[in-house]
This record gives sequence, structure tokens and C-alpha cells, in this order.
Amino acid sequence: MSQTQTITHQPEFETLWGHPKPLWMLFMAEFWERFAFYGIRWALTLYIVAQFYAGNASGEGDASRYYGAYLALVYATAIFGGYVADRIIGYQRSILLGAVVMSIGLFMIMVPSLDVFLLGLAVIVVGNGLFKPNISSLVGQLYKQGDDRRDRGFTIFYMGINLGGMLSPLLTGWLASEIFGTPQHQNYKAVFGAAGVGMILSTIWFYIGRKQLKGIGMMPEDKPAGKMLAYVIAGVVVAVPVVYFLMAGMGAQTLAWVLGVLFVIVAGMLLLEGKQNGRIQMHRVCALLLLFGFNVTFWMFFEQAGSSFNFLAQNLVNRDIFADGSFIFPTGWFQSVNSLAIILFAPVISAIWYFTSKRKMEPTIPFKFGLGLLGNALGFLVLMFALTQLVDGNGLIPLWPLVLCYVLQSIGELCLSPIGLSMVTKLAPVRYVGLAMGAWFLSVATGNNLSGILAGEISGETGMTIESALAGFSFSFYLLLGAGIVLLVISPLINKLMHGVK
Repeated sequence: MSQTQTITHQPEFETLWGHPKPLWMLFMAEFWERFAFYGIRWALTLYIVAQFYAGNASGEGDASRYYGAYLALVYATAIFGGYVADRIIGYQRSILLGAVVMSIGLFMIMVPSLDVFLLGLAVIVVGNGLFKPNISSLVGQLYKQGDDRRDRGFTIFYMGINLGGMLSPLLTGWLASEIFGTPQHQNYKAVFGAAGVGMILSTIWFYIGRKQLKGIGMMPEDKPAGKMLAYVIAGVVVAVPVVYFLMAGMGAQTLAWVLGVLFVIVAGMLLLEGKQNGRIQMHRVCALLLLFGFNVTFWMFFEQAGSSFNFLAQNLVNRDIFADGSFIFPTGWFQSVNSLAIILFAPVISAIWYFTSKRKMEPTIPFKFGLGLLGNALGFLVLMFALTQLVDGNGLIPLWPLVLCYVLQSIGELCLSPIGLSMVTKLAPVRYVGLAMGAWFLSVATGNNLSGILAGEISGETGMTIESALAGFSFSFYLLLGAGIVLLVISPLINKLMHGVK
């Protein structure tokens, strides 16, 4: 029995600022989890090169591939976390167990050993798989079917994600560069420790606040609680070395095939369930899978932020804020630009959707996805301009093109990512909402893994150069532009398959 079947009626929630009160509890739990996630995200590739390659630029390619594989597995394991919540221990216990496991992994990566570091990343991956898809699914379950507040609720939730994502790099970037007054890579243990504390706060916040959910996300009633939880904990212990092997032993290229096969299997399960629920549900699953494909393309290029964009910022951007060199913009602070842009522009984009909806002119979900791809493309166009026209005598580009690239990508993200989370809860078969949310994150995972492979190619064997960056970012622009145009053209067909879902 799935979680959606254990609740016989939709609970009535008190509202706060027009939305169910539990939304704000989930908002803060996600805030602290994202604080932890983004606290280490900006630092991973730079730390790997500094700590394990003695700062040699030849390590950039390996660091990017490790990062891409890690990020891919963070999202790929969501497919299993969604299934565990749907079928075995419920959403609430999955979230709490995942939070505890992630906390352990974040403290493990403080140890300056490559093997322990990668094992710690594997622990984080497994914990995130239990946490991430299920807290998003709970947001969708707060609203009745057809409630037009759902999209706006997910946008608010998305702002919680990005508030944590904005503040975390600012704090951890400062910790790494200033607090001890020593070379930055020696201070990463403070970065990783701060992220671990953030994850502990997320655990405590959700544990205390889960009573507000009024039974949503509880353990399926036909399952023995202790026995099922023990099985899942045993599964976590088995999964960690498997993830370690996929990330450290198998390599990003092989992992791409593994993710592809996994996606085919999950797509088959969703299609079979759709077929059993009739023609309309089958069509909706087909629309879902088509948009998942375009989602892969978006994240393949968007997630250059933690790899090639990091090396661009560190090596090829003039980060001197003042002419006398008295303040150098920390590399980690670039990672806050995306989240700050989300916070600033999310109300604007939400207002646009509301304004157009009232006039029956709101773009369809596929059209919004197409706009997201084009926004991502424009970011790379700015970098192409900078790398061809703005390189100074020291081989550096100004700071502002990279900042503007992040802003344009963020606007594209707002047209796609929160809409995608809401879309899954609307189009997925009722019994497999958690599994479908996991499939959404699996498509993100595939894009993230490809992003690491691409970033590794951009850096090559000798590290990133102006020429290699221009070639890689030009390829990114043209592919995103083409994908965005194709999606805008076929959006009426996909919308027809959705049978009235808005």
C-alpha cells in the first residue's frame, strides 16, 4: 500500500500567509538541509585539487568527474528513497533517517584522506536519497488535487532551498578564507563541519515539527514499524559501499550507462502503471518522460557551476574588487549569486504566472521548460562574449560576466525547476508519486553526471584555459539554444498529452 492510500481523506490545515502551516515547517527543514548541501558544493572540486593533487591544475579534470559522479548519485538515489517512502517506512521516517545519515557523512569528509573523503561522500549520497525526494513529495500532499495554490506553494518551498543556498556559501566561503588566516584548503574542515551542524539542525527541526502534518507521510499501516525500519537501515549499510564503488571505482563514463539503464527501468514501471490506469494516465506519463529528457539537457549545463565555473572563477576571472587589491572576491561567493537571484526573481516569476493565469494567458508547463533552456543558453552567450572580447593583458576576464551568467541561468531555473516539482505530483500515477519524484531527480542526476564529464573535457589534462573554456561554453550555448527552440515548437503536442493539467 502506498502512502497516498493510507490517508483516506485530505486533512484540513490552518493557513499562514495563504498556505497550509506545515509548508513553513518543511520550508525551514529544507533550508537547513540545503545550507548543508550548498555549504560543501562550492568547495568540493577546489578542495580535491588542493588537498589530493597538491594544487596542480592537472587534477581539475579528475575533480570535475568526481564532482559530477557525486552530484549524479545524490539525485539518482532519490529514486530508491522515493520507493522506500512509498512502500516501506513512509515519508516521515525516510526523511529523518536520511537526515541522520547525511550528518554522519558530512563529518566524515573532514578527514584529509581521499578514501575516507570519498566514503563520506557516499554516505551523504545515500542519506540525501532518503531525504530529498520525500520532503518535496510532502509539499505536494499538503494541497488537494486541483488546488491552484500548489505551484505557488512549490515556488515558496523553492525559495527556502535557495535561502539556504545563498547564506551557506557566504558563511563557509568566509570560514575557508578568513577564520584561521591560513591557506584556504587547510580550512575546509571548518566548511564541512559547519555543513554538518546545519544538517543536524534540519533533523531536529523536522523531528519537532512533523506533528503539524496530521498523519501525512506516516508509516503505511500494514507494515511492522520496527522490522521495516531495520530492513531499511541494513539497506543503507549495504548501499554505502556500492555508491562508493560507483563514484570512485567505476568512473563517470560508466556511471552514465548505469544511470541510463536505471532510467529505462523506472520509465517502464511508470508506463506500465499508466497503462493500467487508462489512456489519459498513459498519455500523462508519456508527457512526463518527454520533459524529463529536456530536464537532463538543462542540468548538464547548469551544473557547470560547481566544476568548470569554479575553475573559471579561480583561475580566469579578475576577482580584485578594488584597484589596490585590498579585497579579493572569494571564489565560493559566486555560488551565492544563483540563490540570491532565485530569491529576488522568484516572486517576480510567480507574479507573472499569476497575472497571466488570471487572464487565461499563462504559458503551459512545456513552454515554461523551453524558456528555462533558453535562459540557461543566454548565460553561456555572456561568457562567450567575455572570453572573446574582454580578456585583459593578464589573461583574465572581468567578474561581472560570470555573475550575469549565474543570474540568467537562475531565471531559466525558475521557469523549469519548481514547475517540474509541481508537475510530477500532478502527472504521476497516484500510487507512484514518490517513485515519479525519484525519476525526476534521476533525470537531474543524469544531467549532473554529464556535466562532470563535460567539465573534465573543458579542463583537459593541463587545466582550464581561455581557449578550452571558450570551446566548451560555445558548445553549451548552441546545444541549449537548439533544445530550447525544439521544445517551444513541440510544446503544444506535449500539452495535449497532459489532458488539461496546468
